[in-house]
Amino acid sequence: MPAPDSPQSNAAKSSSRGLPVTLRALKHRNFQLFFSGQLISLIGTWMQNVAQAWLVYRLTGSSLLLGSVGFASQFPVFLASPLGGIVADRYNRHRVVIATQTASMVLAFILTGLTLTHVITIPEIFILAALLGIVNAFDIPGRQAFLVEMVGREDLMNAIALNSSMFNGARIIGPAIAGILVAKIGEGWCFFANAVSYIAVIVGLLMMQVPPRTHRPHGSPIAHIIEGFRWVRDTAPIRALLFLLGLVSLVAMPYTVLMPIFADRILRGGGGHLAVPIGPHDLGAMRLGILMGATGVGAMLGALTLATRTGVYGLGRWVTLSCAGFAISLMAFALSRNFWLSTALLVPTGYCMMLQMSASNTLIQAMVPDELRGRVMSVYSMMFMGMAPFGAFFGGAIADRLGAPLAVSMGAVACLGGAAMFGLRLPKIRGEARRLIIAQQMVGGEPVQEMTAQTSED
Repeated sequence: MPAPDSPQSNAAKSSSRGLPVTLRALKHRNFQLFFSGQLISLIGTWMQNVAQAWLVYRLTGSSLLLGSVGFASQFPVFLASPLGGIVADRYNRHRVVIATQTASMVLAFILTGLTLTHVITIPEIFILAALLGIVNAFDIPGRQAFLVEMVGREDLMNAIALNSSMFNGARIIGPAIAGILVAKIGEGWCFFANAVSYIAVIVGLLMMQVPPRTHRPHGSPIAHIIEGFRWVRDTAPIRALLFLLGLVSLVAMPYTVLMPIFADRILRGGGGHLAVPIGPHDLGAMRLGILMGATGVGAMLGALTLATRTGVYGLGRWVTLSCAGFAISLMAFALSRNFWLSTALLVPTGYCMMLQMSASNTLIQAMVPDELRGRVMSVYSMMFMGMAPFGAFFGGAIADRLGAPLAVSMGAVACLGGAAMFGLRLPKIRGEARRLIIAQQMVGGEPVQEMTAQTSED
């Protein structure tokens, strides 16, 4: 129990006078503007993701091409994220995020125009997906590094959790809306809604008042990129977290790319009939929206679970258990042939997936020095999103030859192995992680003397 004048008790007093602990990052005006604008924009983003996957599937019926479009949209993140990281560390992160959001809006409008005029083709979808991937390579490190400038170190953990809950709240709403709109009026209007939604986040960003940064690296950009990679390589806790993230993104996350196959072919029987007056092909789009929405429900609950925490210790064990839970839930989903059972199984799948991702993000940001934050978060982007295109491509190829259920099951087994390896390594890296967190004065509201006294119970 903390002393009466400890940071933890002060945080509790503050939250009792204003926002609850779960929402404490929203006391910052800049984060309020960011949160409200991003919530609207992310609903549009999820609408576009679902509609684009369905458009590719409708035009081709190919699981291989579904995986290939996923590869095209995320492979640039793997290639260009180091450049995005150095840009986030050397330049104004506020302006970087405004620029990337504006570029994303322009690409969404182009996709809208091509689709609504019925001239869209698969090569054009590939090109636009790749261009959006390049934008994301700069947006993700910039946005993640910008969080600390909006809320400060004391509320960074909560801001990460709320950011994840916002992402997954949109993941519930967006696919559900997209499933209805695609079935009723087509994919193009989903793309239009996404393009318009960017206006909200851009307006919010322009209304912010951000203090100037006190430290920016100077010298060779290449040298600074290498410095970021070397720091990750030499820091065992960061390296272990990023390795597990990369493994999960490579072997398990392709299930999202293959979801149209499950919605239209595998789960079309076995309780998957919906009493709506539309054709069987459009029914598949609605099933897709429901399945993606169920994942979003679980993921939002996972992010909110993390938001209730006021300390970072014990999160290493959370990463291990949530990764294992994700693998087990995903394996059960792959074996199910009942639509509503599959929908229910996607809730714990999304919950465990997001708990692992958000806890890993929180631990990494707690350990990294601010002058390296953009570059380390660029490596995080490479592992989290940059490995996903390889997984999407190989997952699509395996599904094309062996079927989507077997492809997803194989990924779940590999993911479970990764969780076991991380769990075995955790006791060896916990001490170094604790020292890094204390060094960065990112203690999550817990007194330093209490943290150093904790041992294996974390």
